[in-house]
Amino acid sequence: MNRINSSLDKKKNPKKNVIKENKKTKKKKHPILRFIRNIFILLILLIIIIGFLFYKRVEKNGGGSKGILCTILGQSAEDLEKLESINILVLGVSEDIETMLTDTIILCTYKPQKQEASMLSIPRDTFIGKNESTAKGSDKINSLYSKDVQKTVNAVTKITNIDIDYYIVIKTSSLVKIVDIIGGVNFEVPIDMDYDDPTQDLHIHLSQGMQRIDGEKAEQLLRFRHNNDGSSYPSSYGDNDYGRMRTQREFIQETIKQTLTLKNALHAKKILNTIFDNIETNLTLDDCIPYIPVASEFDVNSIENHQLPGESKKCNGLWFFLHDKKETREACI
Repeated sequence: MNRINSSLDKKKNPKKNVIKENKKTKKKKHPILRFIRNIFILLILLIIIIGFLFYKRVEKNGGGSKGILCTILGQSAEDLEKLESINILVLGVSEDIETMLTDTIILCTYKPQKQEASMLSIPRDTFIGKNESTAKGSDKINSLYSKDVQKTVNAVTKITNIDIDYYIVIKTSSLVKIVDIIGGVNFEVPIDMDYDDPTQDLHIHLSQGMQRIDGEKAEQLLRFRHNNDGSSYPSSYGDNDYGRMRTQREFIQETIKQTLTLKNALHAKKILNTIFDNIETNLTLDDCIPYIPVASEFDVNSIENHQLPGESKKCNGLWFFLHDKKETREACI
């Protein structure tokens, strides 16, 4: 009787039976879909596992941007604990005259374990001769670079009693490229700057106030000492060379601050490679990379800015800066 009823059902509902058969057929015809689904699930699981392991590694390396960068660069928290203080002499060299002179001389120190950093400006007219009564132009520290960069390094070491690990020489043409590479720097120009020197093809025209400083403007900003009418920075800021050195330190500080963002830090190797193509240095990329994770969490606003203590004095008809040896020793401890 059941067989007869089944036969009758097939005759009464032929479409319903075809649909059931099609569903069974579809399941059998598409095994590739099940394979793709399983692979997709495996990939998701793999990503979750890798992400978890990366997270645990970052945590182990201190967490935050430091932990992320430390992990990406293949370092460990133990490696960071071994980092020593580093002293770098930064020299800015003008190329607009036959003899290349160092307009900018700044000794930079970074102590990663204490997260402390300082910049000490050395006046370009600092006397490095032996006898003030017979002093001549070559007794100014800014003349040493044209002979040998190591002579400048040795002179600053002698003055400060600080062993200098590395030097970086940034020429005018390179400075323009480097500032443009990092996309410019937001900086508050302290005063209106209006100066022209056709003999050096130097033209400085900047307005006071916050603005985006590109490479060309950076050259103007860092070389400015006084206006065409003889006016300069106010005495409260530090006039002429003293004002210029302060502007140089503050611009460098802002440049570091705006470069050491997590966004830029993740591309630090690429940025450093580009910068290294435009400077003269005994510092290598491998020397810099270990410091990137700790530097990413450094508070740039805490950088201490100093100027070599001393006074300007006329010696043998020329103006020199004579540093105070006692105060220098105390400042450089």
